[in-house]
Amino acid sequence: MQETPSTCPYCGVGCGVIIESTGSQITGVRGDPNHPANFGRLCTKGSTLHLTATSTITLQTRLLQPQHRAQRGDKPQPLPWDAALAMAADRFASTVTQHGPDAVGFYVSGQLLTEDYYVFNKLAKGLIATNNIDTNSRLCMSSAVAGYKQTLGADAPPACYDDVHHAQCLFIVGSNAAWAHPVLFRRIEDARAANPGMKVIVADPRRTDTAGMADLFLPIQPGSDVMLFNGMLHLMLWEGWVDASYIAAHTTGFDALKALVRDATPERVAQVCGISVADLTTAAQWFATGATGDPQRRKATLSLYCQGLNQSSSGTAKNAALINLHLATGQIGKPGAGPFSLTGQPNAMGGREVGGLANLLSAHRDLANPAHRAEVAALWGVADVPSQPGKTAVEMFQAAADGEIKALWIACTNPAQSMPDQATVRRALQRAEFVVVQEAFATAETCAYADLLLPATTWGEKTGTVTNSERRISRVRSAVPAPGQARHDWAIAVQFAHQLEARLRPGQPTLFPYATDHADAGAEAVWNEHRASTRGRDLDITGLSWETLESQGPQQWPFAADAATGKARLYEDGIFPTTDGRARFAAHAWQPTAEPRESRYPFSLTTGRLRDQWHGMTRTGTLGRLFGHVAEPSVQLHPQDMERRGLHNGDLVHVTSKRGSIVVPVQADATLGLSQAFMAMHWGSEFLSGSSSTGERLAGVNALTTSVFCPTSKQPELKHAAVKVLKAELPWMLLAMAWLPDDKAQATREALSALMAQFPFASCVPFGNATPLDDPGRERTGVLLRAAAHEAPPEALVTQIEALLGLAGADTLRYADKKRGQRRAARLARQGEATTLEGMVLAGDTSAEGWLKTLLQEELPAQTYGRLLLVPGAKAPAAVQSRGKPVCTCFNVTDAAITGALAHCHGTDNDRLAQLQGQLRCGTRCGSCLPELKRMVRSTGPLAANPAPAQATI
Repeated sequence: MQETPSTCPYCGVGCGVIIESTGSQITGVRGDPNHPANFGRLCTKGSTLHLTATSTITLQTRLLQPQHRAQRGDKPQPLPWDAALAMAADRFASTVTQHGPDAVGFYVSGQLLTEDYYVFNKLAKGLIATNNIDTNSRLCMSSAVAGYKQTLGADAPPACYDDVHHAQCLFIVGSNAAWAHPVLFRRIEDARAANPGMKVIVADPRRTDTAGMADLFLPIQPGSDVMLFNGMLHLMLWEGWVDASYIAAHTTGFDALKALVRDATPERVAQVCGISVADLTTAAQWFATGATGDPQRRKATLSLYCQGLNQSSSGTAKNAALINLHLATGQIGKPGAGPFSLTGQPNAMGGREVGGLANLLSAHRDLANPAHRAEVAALWGVADVPSQPGKTAVEMFQAAADGEIKALWIACTNPAQSMPDQATVRRALQRAEFVVVQEAFATAETCAYADLLLPATTWGEKTGTVTNSERRISRVRSAVPAPGQARHDWAIAVQFAHQLEARLRPGQPTLFPYATDHADAGAEAVWNEHRASTRGRDLDITGLSWETLESQGPQQWPFAADAATGKARLYEDGIFPTTDGRARFAAHAWQPTAEPRESRYPFSLTTGRLRDQWHGMTRTGTLGRLFGHVAEPSVQLHPQDMERRGLHNGDLVHVTSKRGSIVVPVQADATLGLSQAFMAMHWGSEFLSGSSSTGERLAGVNALTTSVFCPTSKQPELKHAAVKVLKAELPWMLLAMAWLPDDKAQATREALSALMAQFPFASCVPFGNATPLDDPGRERTGVLLRAAAHEAPPEALVTQIEALLGLAGADTLRYADKKRGQRRAARLARQGEATTLEGMVLAGDTSAEGWLKTLLQEELPAQTYGRLLLVPGAKAPAAVQSRGKPVCTCFNVTDAAITGALAHCHGTDNDRLAQLQGQLRCGTRCGSCLPELKRMVRSTGPLAANPAPAQATI
């Protein structure tokens, strides 16, 4: 077995991993104990990376050779690499020649490595001479970028992870770090345990697992963040909690901000935000004083924030207004203090560093600055760099939909799932004359729109660098060779650039002198060029080298040539990268959301992450066990809102915005406020689909979201949309599920997914069995299809579903009632010493779903039930008891098992948690389930608090 140190490809925490491999097979993964981001810890997603890497199922999802469609809608056909790159170069060159450089666009990804990003940026801006290159980081971090630049002068998070151990007050806003950044949340839990006096404030419309640890929870209304921050500053000024000496010595613009926040009175803020004046006052005092209550004994306050601030039509204002609080109280530039934006993707920071956005240039240079453009042009060896900002993400797809952009190159991202307003995005992909998709996974929805598909490497196969949220650069290393004909992203871009140079600037020296036939040497050459571009800049890394990263491990920037080490914290000297060295207060008045809820659309829909899933689930969605915690798509509403509308758990509802409508099951969730709805961002059309009355295929949750964006950052308001929720009258129901051989599971799921559009509602997801993570030999994968319709569909459609799930043979028990449109099929098989239910279809009447699903998924003995399996509405046998919903993914421990064990635990909450873990091992491996375990311990203990009252509407 070989061990290779690398970096996790998921969130911006940037955890180090040790990849275990044998030959070309990744066999295991564990946290790197020497990596300073995680010290050996991993979350559920990271700890299952090996299961999503080179498994039989995952290999079926991989794109392994270039493919081309002669016409849209055709099945793609294999193509040699040389021919594929020549075709791409011909089409892009002819488009540039006929329509100009701005007729092409590149849409790339925060999951690319820094080297990939750098080459694509140089390709677009240096060779083609267009700034039409943007990234899905625009959907993630652009408001944080704009907020930092507007106030502090540069896009540089000033704090580090270790600051959570030095803070006396944590202010977490717009972030469910317990689920989105679990390993960092483990650090917060450790810091809290070591310092019981630490105060934690959480502001969020939902009472998330992060809010569960709060000393003060502020259930603010969606979009009211700026009002909250301005109101806190109003109180700080009134009570004398600001740091006047810091303001005078290190900032400008405070008078204008004082005048603005004068109107943010406590009473007005309480009304707009939906919180009490008392809680607002407490939050302001704790923040300003570091929870001491006395500005003369001020301790450190650290803010942690993410998409709740960023994904907004007021995203820049939200970021800047929060930073204002830090500047006004001097809570910056010291241990435990500062505004710390948590990066969403593994290398959104690296993309920002190389200027891989439509309005930026390398090393945090501004496109609008002629001197900056001249510096980059000289570095690249071109006459100039175009001065007009390019199209940002939303603008780029709107331009393609309008026919302005005619050729699109999409790399390592899935806009047909992740972009807002999917109707416009899909119209853009259909209208563009030539679409290239450079991707590792053929199952990404965007692949269906590609004229040319180019296979790329992914985690475990790539080499290069990434930068995490605390400005720490880590190496990414390949543990196994690339499968099939897959190539590294940067190498594909370089080889395409060489072909394009022959057409656009023949006879001239190449701008891309990197060795694509030697991955490490070529990637290092690209990185060295990026390093040279940072000399003298705020992110200077000229003192770093790949050798340093190899011998000394991950390093933080800046790390200039004369430095011995990188800087953990910025602005300790109170000098900022602005023209006068002072930070700038930014006066932003509160603006409501782009779509305030109103009588026709009375719900505020927010979106967010699931604990065990990542983005569009092209990787995590191949693993059944990761669907244990949340098994199927749903929309959540407050129980009182459901009661008023006569809705029950599992009922199908139409969720409709001004852009589209989807059908999805509804679930009660008391963590929401009244008139609020929540839906996970991951549910795209690969997993949730259906058809409209016109026959158009619907496209997951982002059929609902709005593309309205912040005017400064151009980041869309993915976090909020006004919707209505109405019960769907779809009486005919179908549930089909079966265990499948690994070599057939993915193909079966794809075939079932292709049938989803024939139903007004359908969802198709994998499921797994109750196997601990340390016993992968028993891992099984199944597929579940759920559908509904106004009436029974053609019999042939149900027959086709049965056949796909292996229920067409003589070993299948059957029942049919054509008059009632009902049908049953069940297949039994011998598993070891028991006979188990291996597959079933319930059509027309799914009332027996509960026990039959338990019988199948828990692999319980079924030989004694015979024809009872086929009886409509048959009551559950006493022996068939559900294990409950999995809480701990690592050891497959369910809520029922936890509740049962807690009944016999005694002592304090900490004592009971320790006893629980000793019995069941839950929460003892990756720890992602710890917030939920602690919540369950508190809710069943002798001092359990009463449930919080429902949040009032305003």
